[in-house]
Amino acid sequence: MLIGTAGHIDHGKTTLVHALTGIDTDRLPEEKRRGITIELGYAYLPLPGGDASPARVIGFVDVPGHEKFVPTMLAGASGIDFALLIVAADDGPMPQTREHLQILNLLGIRRGAVALTKADRASPERLADVSAQIHALLAGGCLAGAPIFPVSALTGAGVDALRSHLVEAARSLPARAAEGDFRLAVDRVFTLAGAGTIVAGTVHAGQVAVGDSLRLAPSGPAARVRSLHVQNRKADRGQAGQRCALNLAGLAVDDIRRGDWLTGQSTPLPAQRLDIALTLAADAPRALAHGAVVQIHHGTRQLGGRVALLDAALEKSGLAPGSHGLAQLVADAPLHACRGDLVVLRDAHGRNTLGGGRILDPFGPPRHRRHPDRLAVLAALAVADPTERLQALLTCSPLGVDLAQLAAAENRRPDALLALLPEAAARFNDKACWLIGLAALDALGRRVEERLARHHAEHPDELGLERDRLRRMIAPLLPAPAFAEWLEHWLAEGRLARSGAAWHLPGHRLELDPRDRRRADTLLPWLLDKPFDPPWVRDIALRLGEPEAATRELLKRLAASGEACQVVRDLFYAPAAVRQLGAIAAELMEADGCIRAAAFRDQTGLGRKRAIQVLEYFDRVGYTRKLGRGHDEQHRIRGDLAVN
Repeated sequence: MLIGTAGHIDHGKTTLVHALTGIDTDRLPEEKRRGITIELGYAYLPLPGGDASPARVIGFVDVPGHEKFVPTMLAGASGIDFALLIVAADDGPMPQTREHLQILNLLGIRRGAVALTKADRASPERLADVSAQIHALLAGGCLAGAPIFPVSALTGAGVDALRSHLVEAARSLPARAAEGDFRLAVDRVFTLAGAGTIVAGTVHAGQVAVGDSLRLAPSGPAARVRSLHVQNRKADRGQAGQRCALNLAGLAVDDIRRGDWLTGQSTPLPAQRLDIALTLAADAPRALAHGAVVQIHHGTRQLGGRVALLDAALEKSGLAPGSHGLAQLVADAPLHACRGDLVVLRDAHGRNTLGGGRILDPFGPPRHRRHPDRLAVLAALAVADPTERLQALLTCSPLGVDLAQLAAAENRRPDALLALLPEAAARFNDKACWLIGLAALDALGRRVEERLARHHAEHPDELGLERDRLRRMIAPLLPAPAFAEWLEHWLAEGRLARSGAAWHLPGHRLELDPRDRRRADTLLPWLLDKPFDPPWVRDIALRLGEPEAATRELLKRLAASGEACQVVRDLFYAPAAVRQLGAIAAELMEADGCIRAAAFRDQTGLGRKRAIQVLEYFDRVGYTRKLGRGHDEQHRIRGDLAVN
């Protein structure tokens, strides 16, 4: 269990931690000289009985109480399980008592206790009066009803009772789930002689072990774990809810700073637009204006940013104190964030804590963020259950979802998200890592059918639309590999047809006028006189007795309808010949594992230039893929040969 202290300056937080653990958490000379905590301090208390494994050690994060160091307090409170609110009996609740408590409420810390320190300086009546003030202060918040322990670190009175309560709280605390990729919020970085770079922080998710490869986020460089300490004990493995110090190879001290994260994500995505469910504190000094400049506190990071309120009705009035609403935080710099992370907002000058909220989407869009479709997505992302959340998201995503980005936001692997769904609930394209619900896929298919029907009506002289042009018309934001797979799906269902590169509705045929049909019927047999060496456009035009441009235009229309194949600008093959050439390429692929121009030339009897032209045509239509250059150039079959 991780315990974080909270409370006003000079109320005895550090002294009490020393009384509980025997460890002085003030380590800086300035802290010793001034008698105040400036930086985060750490102490540990082994649970009595049993072994001394890290799982049986309570960790303490001691935070400064001065108002100047509230950002440091926020960094320390990130990831704690239990709050120890400290109030001096002689002073009673003070300004930083209230602000620290407000922060604990915003961070959702629901387990805690109150230490009423310096009890030896107060009468029983004073202790009762301050206890009543504390109960009133806690009412309605996350720590409502928390027990209060009068203690004196000077005399030791009450310390044992408080320690026993903390031990029992630790024993009854459910272990945090270690699912998801490893995430550690960095709060300390230093060099240790003979070891190198040491990075310490609280583990928010997942597990880490010696030898693991990690990445520094949001910047992305990699590191390897040489060794680690967990809860101040040497260990082989650490997990969510524990303090870890990692000895890293591959990163220097200057590469890392407080506010960074170490993550097990293979490619952590930087976030800069955080869509959140925002709560403005009831005692905020004023309404939060749309576009307000704020300080954003996330994990152990502090940075500037602006607030964009997503309810258009609040653009003029702002979000009132005590109110809730959706907002997008536009940070001044990239950070690493995940759905479910908590953020706290303070004013631009760092004088007041304004509110906070939970991140719904760390990758918010820069445009159309108030559109009803986008607000529906945020409503889906607010669903607590992971399976229901993914199903709701697919329901309101007509083009599907980027599963790689969603996995990064959820801090899970794409395959773990796919495992949440019944197999028949969605279709997944692994090339684009794109997921779409079956209802959305069917609706998208209807849009494609409607667009093709309109195109056929407006352009009866065209067979259909090429794939990428159709995608740009229907769904320009949909990745090309996913759209290509969906087209094949609709083709298999009989909803669409394809002739060459043209997609069209079944039954639609390119109708030539009688004169052009006669010309086509005359020239098409000429393409088969020498199937592998058909005549050029200029030769066909001479035989027809017409301009080259007219012949070329007719052949292009025949290619669009699948009656010819345009290998180069002025060279058209019969589909039957192209199929024969494709079969020869397949035989070479099976025999040699690849297709080289020289071997293809020898097998077909074509010249080298013509052999290369045909292979490049195969590349262009997606039948083969070219690899290498020069003498190493080769082609490999990648799909079916789409000719009639």
